Amino acid sequence: MTVVETTGTRTQNCAGLPLYERRPEGQDKYTISEVATLTGLTAHTLRWYERIGLMPHIDRSHTGQRRYRNRDLDWLDLVGKLRLTGMPVADMVRYAELVREGDHTYAERFDLLKSTREDVLARIAELQDTLSVLDRKIDFYADAGQALASERAS
Repeated sequence: MTVVETTGTRTQNCAGLPLYERRPEGQDKYTISEVATLTGLTAHTLRWYERIGLMPHIDRSHTGQRRYRNRDLDWLDLVGKLRLTGMPVADMVRYAELVREGDHTYAERFDLLKSTREDVLARIAELQDTLSVLDRKIDFYADAGQALASERAS
């Protein structure tokens, strides 16, 4: 579902960020508790993602236990990035549905991601403006503090 590149024992996702140590393909069967440890998500959240359709089909062992693969970890990494953008869960679920539907949904996926990108850029601009206000206030108090200190020293 995401593009990955393996370099040695570390894997990079489509964003180019290094991920945790992974098992080699074919031996990449992780339990839900291992995935929770690797991702920082709770087992409850992982089950919820699966229930609402945010996670693709998760393989099961012969006893019915979930067995996640590297591709599932890649997907969870992308979902985490989408969460950080502020994308609503309904949109993330829609994106997951589009991915499962196949290549003919590229245009709709493109539009969804482009819209999210525009929202992120607006938030960044808002945060930069807020940072400027904070910087001005910090400079004011730094200058005022120095002036008070020199008055007391006189």
